[in-house]
Amino acid sequence: MGPHKLHQGIYKRSVQDLAPREVRNKTVFLRCDLNVPLTDDLGVSDDTRIREAVPTIKILLANRAKVLLASHLGRPKGVDQKLRLSPVADRLRQLGIEVEVAEDCIGDKVVTQIQQLKPGQVLLLENTRFHKEEEKNDALFAKQLAACADLYVNDAFGCAHRAHASTEGVSHHLSPCVAGLLMQKELNYLESKVRDAQPPFCAIVGGSKVSSKIDVLRALLDQVDRLIIGGGMVFTFLKARGISVGSSLVEEDKLGLALDLEQQAEIKGVQLLLPTDVVIADRFAADAEARVVSVNAIPDGWMGLDIGPDSTKAFKAALKGCKTVLWNGPMGVFEFDKFAAGTFAIAETVAELTPQGCTTIIGGGDSVAAVGKAGLQDKMSHISTGGGAALELLEGKILPGVACLDDATHHQLQPLTAIGHLAYYYTLAQVYKVASLLLPMGARAHSPHALGSGAVRKFIRTSSSECVQV
Repeated sequence: MGPHKLHQGIYKRSVQDLAPREVRNKTVFLRCDLNVPLTDDLGVSDDTRIREAVPTIKILLANRAKVLLASHLGRPKGVDQKLRLSPVADRLRQLGIEVEVAEDCIGDKVVTQIQQLKPGQVLLLENTRFHKEEEKNDALFAKQLAACADLYVNDAFGCAHRAHASTEGVSHHLSPCVAGLLMQKELNYLESKVRDAQPPFCAIVGGSKVSSKIDVLRALLDQVDRLIIGGGMVFTFLKARGISVGSSLVEEDKLGLALDLEQQAEIKGVQLLLPTDVVIADRFAADAEARVVSVNAIPDGWMGLDIGPDSTKAFKAALKGCKTVLWNGPMGVFEFDKFAAGTFAIAETVAELTPQGCTTIIGGGDSVAAVGKAGLQDKMSHISTGGGAALELLEGKILPGVACLDDATHHQLQPLTAIGHLAYYYTLAQVYKVASLLLPMGARAHSPHALGSGAVRKFIRTSSSECVQV
């Protein structure tokens, strides 16, 4: 996969493109998105983002780097003892990453700890948002963060849409500046596989408000064959058609926009699907009285909180045979069991498409939580760790945390680098097939069975002194 080509036509270097000499004994400022939810007793309730950061950490440690691991957690106003990163450190240790924790992310004590780091060690810097300068992308603060580092690796896709000191500012003081493995994977799925999607391509867009998805809906109309609309935004579309929607959520100032989007879909030959029946409630509560009615029969005082069974069947039929599916936003209020059936049915349908050769992408936000609640995380091609970043990338916007990374010339995409990257995401047989095409005959293994995990590492490592070991 190598350097990733962004929509603005610029290739970016990846950690996979670094030669060992660029990493060995160097201090790496590694920005990850470790902003995970915590329990009341300060345990990690969902470690997805931590686990996704591990491959990049490991590849740096394997090449004898000294790693400064940086992240924010929550939205503190100054130092907040409940938002320290020690629970993240505990989880990293459980995942096999030995890590020390700094008292702060800048300052003399931190500098001393960094100076004592040895190759192959990790120091977790404290919550960058304990300093107000972080979100302001303060130049001096960014310089302090980068002061003891040699190079920058950005693996924080979930923060890439923010120009903060630890995501964009440090790039002005360090070189090289490259993407981590998670960043690379996110860009590959959310941009490359969407831009060059194999048809039929169906997008499922849900959520409460049309206003939060305007740009992504417009962008998708130029790319998809089918567009399924669910969630609370449905009722703005229905009211724009002149249908009474009771007390359902409606953005009155977006009725014209909804009509325009439908017209644009028709002009562009996109099949746009709205629910024909919904599950309604007499109030917004988990124990509310619920009924299934046609969208043309929502009584006054009732609100729609999920798609109905007929709509679910229609949406499943529209998804059948698709080769690319992008899902962003739930079909209803899945947090309430009475109104979760539609969302979970769509999740199960999308999951069933993956082994049929469909690329299934969960594009961040509440749809990720829904897939997790349904226990289907491992059944999707890709689940994004970014909410706002995923949306902005899909909208075609430039992400500051990506734009600041080094451009790559195409000679930097070495065949063995690509093979090393494949080892993370594909089967050994697939790696062997690509290796057989890219490597000289004399360097090929004799069979896929020879490519055990250790053999893959040795095979890649010994075949090129310039290849980063995986």
